[in-house]
This record gives sequence, structure tokens and C-alpha cells, in this order.
Amino acid sequence: MSPTHQDSVDRSATPSTIDVASRSRSMLDFQGEPKTADEEKQAEQSVTANVETAMDDLLYGPHPDGGLRAWLAVAGCAAGDCATFGLVNAWGVFQAYYQEEVLVDTSPSTIAWIGSLQYALIFLPGLVVGRVFDMGWTKTPMAIASAIVVAVMFLTAECTKYWHFLLCQGILLGLACGVIFGITMGCPAHWFKKRLGIAFGFSYLGSSLGGACFPIVVRNLVDQVGFKWTMRVMGFIQIALLTFQFFTVERRLPPKKRTGPFFDFSAFKSLQFSLYCCSSFIAFLGIYTVLTYIDVSASQKGVDAKFSFYLVAISNACSAIGRIAGGLLADRVGAITMMAPATFIAGVLTYIWPFVNTAGGNIAIAIIYGTASSVYVTLLAAPVVHMGKTEDVGVRVGMSMTVVAMSAVAGPPISGAIIAATGTYTYTGIYAGTTIMVACCFLLATRISILGGIWGKC
Repeated sequence: MSPTHQDSVDRSATPSTIDVASRSRSMLDFQGEPKTADEEKQAEQSVTANVETAMDDLLYGPHPDGGLRAWLAVAGCAAGDCATFGLVNAWGVFQAYYQEEVLVDTSPSTIAWIGSLQYALIFLPGLVVGRVFDMGWTKTPMAIASAIVVAVMFLTAECTKYWHFLLCQGILLGLACGVIFGITMGCPAHWFKKRLGIAFGFSYLGSSLGGACFPIVVRNLVDQVGFKWTMRVMGFIQIALLTFQFFTVERRLPPKKRTGPFFDFSAFKSLQFSLYCCSSFIAFLGIYTVLTYIDVSASQKGVDAKFSFYLVAISNACSAIGRIAGGLLADRVGAITMMAPATFIAGVLTYIWPFVNTAGGNIAIAIIYGTASSVYVTLLAAPVVHMGKTEDVGVRVGMSMTVVAMSAVAGPPISGAIIAATGTYTYTGIYAGTTIMVACCFLLATRISILGGIWGKC
């Protein structure tokens, strides 16, 4: 670029940057009512974020919100989510198989610890991975984590005891998937802004595909080639998915030099961020209960076992509807606007689930629950992305996902313990449904804290 052209770019862009700063400061200086010290600090941080965002647009261009490179990054995130979160979403078929065939002397709640560790650890590394991603590290952590995921698939094929499965499929697989998932959570925000909701929707479409296909693959291959070769085939599938992800997922903005702490807990001083994290924590105490136990409960109520395992696949397949529709509508009306009613529906379905005894009823639960819950899970990071600067999105999302991890590790085992203690799924449904409803209330509180009322885009 010639110096003359560079000067013209600088002159044309500088007023825009100054305009953003001046408008932001004007809003800060002329708000009318006196503000507390914390409110003034938050307002100053908002001004700084606006100015820095404008400078990023000036130096590196605005978010593409489309184009081949941006959609390739989303496709790579989808492949990674298919290999990781899609596999975790398929845990229900492993829960049923281990409970009925491999670990018959182990209680359901104990077996559920394997799946709950997966659910928790896929979120837990986000606190570290988010900061590492903001520092510019993408390919190295992806490569290491991908190698571990593939290795664990082949190691699980050799497992015979409970602690084998807990170590391989619970801890190692969960941590490795968490590293990959942490990167795919932050990547779309580098390429999309106005269309971020639909970008997240297509990104998480991979987890729907994996959650729908993996249970069918596992159940059918186990009968034909046995458990060992089933897991080996799964390993080869992971190689293909994670290789594609490695070559397509990348940051757009360069890393920012940071002088602050590695973990920026000051984000919790924001009322809306804290309320939102409370909502996420409570939601994950119950939101995966139905997906974990729907096939086992249906089988115990007389539904053909050869059919009941398809319920998890049906639910995950229908989650694709919620992911795409939720993403599209979130760009128009706001993420929390979509999440709150979808979460309410998921809570209602959780209350109803224990009282359904027929195959048709369980199919209906799987379809509606899969669609509603997927809206919530798909948009989980979207509100957090908008609560600060793009270059810090990894740290912010990572902290919120760590909060989710703490409840995800406890949710399914608590449900399993209630089943074991009562001998019925009724009280489990009441427990899980109530947690989801309380989470919905916190979502509404978050919305009010952001907008100052009920109405508006949020």
C-alpha cells in the first residue's frame, strides 16, 4: 500500500474513531442521575471497549460476517464440535450399553459419573484455553488435544473395568474435548458480529450431527463387530473430523498484549455477567438429565430396547432445528430473548418425561426436548461475547464455561442417585425440571439488568 493511500485511509477513518469515542464519553458524562463508583467504572470500561473496537475495525477491517474464509472457519468449528461435543452428547447410548452389558454390577449413578465428567471437563478447560486463545495460540493446543482424543478412542476399546472407562472416557476424553471446544467457542466471534447467532448455530450443528449419528453407529456396530472394533471405527472417524478442523479453524484478529492477570475475575463485578453465570450453573444441574436417562427409562417401561437407544439419536437430530432456528432468530431479537422461552419449554418437558410410558410419547419428548434444549446450549456463549471486547472473548467465555463445568459434573450423578434412592424417575424429573425453571428466572433477571426492563433486543 502506498504512503499516499495509507494517509487517505488514516484521515478517512480517524474521524470515525474519534466520533465513537466522543459519543461514548458524552453518554458517560451526561447520564443525568449520579452514579456510584462501580457504575462509573463500568461505564468507563464500556467507553474503552467501544474505542478499542473502533480501532480494531480501523486496523484490521470490520468483521466479515460472511465470505469463504469466515464460513470455512465455522465449518471447521462444526467438525470439531461433531468430534467432541457430538460424542459427549451421545453418552446416553454408552450409559445404556455399560449398564446392561459391560458394568452390570455397577449402579447407574456410578456409571453416570463417566458421562458427567465428560460434560464437566468439556467446559472446565475453557478458563485456561480461552486465555491461551486470546494470546494467539490456536494450532498447537488443537493438535495436541486432537491426538489425545484419537488415542483415547483406541484405548477405550481395551477397557474392561469401571476405573478404565472413568480414566479414559471420562477424564482424558473430557479434557481433550474441552480444549478443542474452548477454541471453537471463541473462533466465530472473530469472523462474525451482526450474524454471530447464525454462525454459532451452524458451528454447533456439528454436535447435533455427531449426537445423532454416533449412537446409531455405536449400537449397530457393537452387534456386528463387537465393542473393540466399534471404538476403533470411532477413532478413525475422529481423525477425519479433527484433521479438517485443524486446517480451517483460525483467528482473524492478532493476539493482544495483556498486562493484566491470567484469569480476569473482575468480569464478575458486572451484574449481568454474574447473573448469567448463575443461570448457566443452575441450568446444567438438570438440562442433561433427560438425554442421559431417556433411553434407559423407556426400556425399563416396556419400550423395545432395540428401539429405545434411538431416542438419544432422535433428540440430537432434532437439536439441529433448534440450533439453526435459534441462531437465525437470535440475530434478529437477541440471544437471551430466544434462550428464555426455549429453556422454559425444556423445563416443562423434563417435568413430563417421567410420566410417559409409550414409544410414541418418548419420541415426542425426544423431538421437542432436543429442539428446545439445543437453543439454550447453542446460544450459551453468545450473550457473554457481547459483554466485553472481542479480543478478550476467550477469557470471558472460558470463565463462564468453568462455572458451567462445576454444575455439569454433578447434574447426572445427582439424578442417578435420586433414581437409585427412589426406584423411580418421577422425583428425578421434578428435581431436574425445577433447576431448569430456576435457571430460566435468572435468565430473565439477566435480561432486565441489561435492558433495564423486559422489552428490547437482548
